Amino acid sequence: MARRPNILFLFPDQLRFDWLGGNPEIPVRTPNLERLAREGASFTNALCPSPLCAPSRACLASGKEYDDCRVPGNDVDYPLDQPTFYQMLRDSGYHVAGCGKFDLHKATRNWGLDGKRLLRDWGFSDGIDSEGKWDGVASGAEEPVGPYLNFLEQRGLRQAHIDDFAKRRGHKDAISPTTLPDDAYSDNWIGQNGLDLMQRFPEDKPWFLQVNFTGPHDPWDITPGMKEWYKGMGFPPPVANDQFPKTAHDQIRQNYSAMVENIDRWLGLYLAELTRRGELADTLIVFSSDHGEMLGDHNRWGKGGPYQPSVGVPLILRGPDLLPGKVCKLPTTILDLTATFLERAGLTVPADMDSRSLWPLLTGGSSEHRDQVSSGLRTWRLAFDGRYKLIRGWEDAGDLLFDLETDPLETANLAAERPAEVRRLEASLPPFN
Repeated sequence: MARRPNILFLFPDQLRFDWLGGNPEIPVRTPNLERLAREGASFTNALCPSPLCAPSRACLASGKEYDDCRVPGNDVDYPLDQPTFYQMLRDSGYHVAGCGKFDLHKATRNWGLDGKRLLRDWGFSDGIDSEGKWDGVASGAEEPVGPYLNFLEQRGLRQAHIDDFAKRRGHKDAISPTTLPDDAYSDNWIGQNGLDLMQRFPEDKPWFLQVNFTGPHDPWDITPGMKEWYKGMGFPPPVANDQFPKTAHDQIRQNYSAMVENIDRWLGLYLAELTRRGELADTLIVFSSDHGEMLGDHNRWGKGGPYQPSVGVPLILRGPDLLPGKVCKLPTTILDLTATFLERAGLTVPADMDSRSLWPLLTGGSSEHRDQVSSGLRTWRLAFDGRYKLIRGWEDAGDLLFDLETDPLETANLAAERPAEVRRLEASLPPFN
């Protein structure tokens, strides 16, 4: 039997769908992601199943839609009695490793100083589960309870990092560089941890590695060197925003772009390491994000809402047997990565999973996938068919229907004008209160 492919999954936090090189509207540089897309496939209408860290990652781990993943918000930990695809991979013979922010116990801020407290329970063979940005400084204010703040403590940098974040809360200082040296910067520490894990992979097993960067999540605390990358560069202003002058928005977007470019730099380092190991041709490489970032659009920041900058994410795959240069415009959800990983590992997708493998699309075996995809959080849900998006339950606004083909900025509600589209899409909305 041929050796099953290795799987490298890069999963940054809060990277919106349109903030990639190749978008003529956004002057961000991501040459390694562009290479990945040229050599593989990109999905231009990919959504997350829920635009919040814990639910989105729980959907991925379980292969279940938001209403079935048992993690309705960041205040609920992933249930340990609910199986994960990580367990299935490990039980089938994969060496399963990961590092960075998993956010599967978001409600319980205790990672263990080595970051291994729950890794075995979730299905990992090795790894480091570390704090998110704000969770790290909140939990480590008195003493570290996670591996990243413990690392900073050992370097004598913990208190300076906490003080730096304190001045950034509420966007009071969104643009100043961090005081941390380059190698202690969170995403650089996470990226290096992943490369270190690779050095320990057994040679007689296929492997799965998930690297969870904390960027480009706010605050936009880039290093002094990264600050120079986009200095003075202009960006399109946020949609329908009257909060700050354009110069302030430009500076925020400069920092956000630098964080994205730094993650792209790490992708390049992983590609180089795979080449050095002789494993590039045998590895499925996947790049996506748990949700997006509003960046001031519609006077909103962060995530949690149904607008495309919040729910839309990049999705790029490259690997063995995959058609190069494919661009898929079908509605897609990152929930479907779960079944894709399992299928590529030669495993049967459990019948109670909602995830559907993307592999037939990727290899040319099919031109069809889903007619609509959904996303939601607490009180609202949406259905999206690649063009029309129906939102119900959002801030007492009534039904919202956007035509993203003619109105990509989501400024014109067409629900009253196109009732047939509302009726068609509402059939895909799950029942909710």
